[in-house]
Amino acid sequence: MESPERPRPPRWRRTLALIAGAAVLGVLAGAVTGYAVQYQREPTPLPPLAQAELRAPKPVPADGKTTARSLSANRWDTSDGDLRDLLVKKPAGARTEKKTGWLDLPDYAAEFERPDDIFEDLTESQFRRAASVRWSEGGAIYVTVTLVQFRDEESLDAFAFAGNQQRYMGDDDWAGNKGSAIPGSKRGRTWVFDEPDREPGYEPYYQARAVAYHGDIVMDIRYDNNRGPVPEKAFEALAKRQLELL
Repeated sequence: MESPERPRPPRWRRTLALIAGAAVLGVLAGAVTGYAVQYQREPTPLPPLAQAELRAPKPVPADGKTTARSLSANRWDTSDGDLRDLLVKKPAGARTEKKTGWLDLPDYAAEFERPDDIFEDLTESQFRRAASVRWSEGGAIYVTVTLVQFRDEESLDAFAFAGNQQRYMGDDDWAGNKGSAIPGSKRGRTWVFDEPDREPGYEPYYQARAVAYHGDIVMDIRYDNNRGPVPEKAFEALAKRQLELL
């Protein structure tokens, strides 16, 4: 028995196959030709940058004054340097008090009513270092400006510590008011206490405090005056000036 003859494909199908094959060959040939032409051309220069001259320190050869910081000046933040350089300067004629300069953790904790609690809190909050400047004017005004820096590696400890200090300042046992925002800042506040502190055998003294933070640094300013009310505008200006240095 003869095997049945397979049907012949329609002519239009063979025509489409030929056209498709020719198209594929044409695309391949075009791609090869284009690559060859592009390979022979000279590289096209890139357009100039919008900032033709970027400001950066010019490289200089190392010498005896070269330090780790000078080698990587662009990678350092302001707060990575000497923390004491960020402290506000005392007024002309003011007397520098003790404990000006570097401040260790126990000394800073001792300024609080419950130093043991604040010491433990700061230890758990990745306390890094602190610096302080203290001055007095006329034996009546005493000002302490302290910068407390945290490592802020695992959490925002500067933000948390500043918030904790600000939270209770409005209580009647403290300033007794909501305080005022430091001009130009949403993170810092000043408080001028409503009532002076009175103790038997001592002249009443008036108080003010400012607390703010910037990055990993908390600013804590204390102001005492044993001869009259705190000049609110002058105190706000002091807090603003210190915060701007950060």
